[in-house]
Amino acid sequence: MMHDWYKIPSTILVCDDDEDDRMLTRQALGHAHISNSVRFVVDGEQLLDYLYRRGEFAGESGKARRPGLILLDLNMPKMDGREALKAIKEDPTLQDIPVVVLSSSRLEADLERSYQLGVNSFITKAVTFPELVKTMKVLCRYWLEIVELPPASLQP
Repeated sequence: MMHDWYKIPSTILVCDDDEDDRMLTRQALGHAHISNSVRFVVDGEQLLDYLYRRGEFAGESGKARRPGLILLDLNMPKMDGREALKAIKEDPTLQDIPVVVLSSSRLEADLERSYQLGVNSFITKAVTFPELVKTMKVLCRYWLEIVELPPASLQP
């Protein structure tokens, strides 16, 4: 039986401090024909503000719609991706949101630590734009079309 929440297209929340990477991600999602709403935040603090609808996101449920997928960079100022991931996965109200690390890091320690903190997937950032488009297409198809998520993950 299909529920009304299933019809709501999920928001993709991208957390990355690099302006060029944000621009390339937006373009890659467009080239991959991903029609979901995409929102961007620049560090772990802003990510948590978005998720908790505080600060610049307070009181605007349309502006800070609960994401169906978080794409998270690890190395950022203020609060890095590891700290943000830990906070998300320790909070029962957020822990069911899929988090995928997209990082340029190839360090085994980053991979291991991310999984210890509860990341759903770890992907090394693509080097070329065509590779990034392919990654976005596969990633979004998997997490937003194929996988069955609990209803709370898809709620606005």
